[in-house]
Amino acid sequence: MIVFNLRCGGDHVFEAWFKDSATYDRQSAAGEVVCPACGDTKIAKAPMAPRLGKGVGKGNSAGGGEADQTGSPPANDAQTEAGGKAELAGKLREAIGELRAHVESSCDYVGPSFAEEARKIHYGETEKRNIYGEASSEEAKSLKDEGVEFGRIPWLPREDA
Repeated sequence: MIVFNLRCGGDHVFEAWFKDSATYDRQSAAGEVVCPACGDTKIAKAPMAPRLGKGVGKGNSAGGGEADQTGSPPANDAQTEAGGKAELAGKLREAIGELRAHVESSCDYVGPSFAEEARKIHYGETEKRNIYGEASSEEAKSLKDEGVEFGRIPWLPREDA
């Protein structure tokens, strides 16, 4: 596993874990890497400091510390941190999946016509209803400038697809 600091077009910086660098490159090229803050898919690697392991020395168990009561060696800081981040990432994916299911079951899908439909609702040209669909970053900026209320959700690819 490898972790990258990433930056979206909106200048949000976030961390993401990948199997390897090639996996990041493939997912990024396919538009599958999404900013959790704004939903932007124009993502680039941000500068980051390498995470260097501690050297083997007193009080540091890099694979050679005392075993606990189960007979397992104690986890090092990096293992504990990685496990916590992986658990958090799993919970986040689950929550985003639940949000997606809620949106899909309670809103009308308008596809790439989202910006046009949102404007019609905002200006009273059509009945008020909950909608979802796709909008480019430029369309989203224009909607925001016009005062149209909407939210961007980081849509993850379906696991069953």
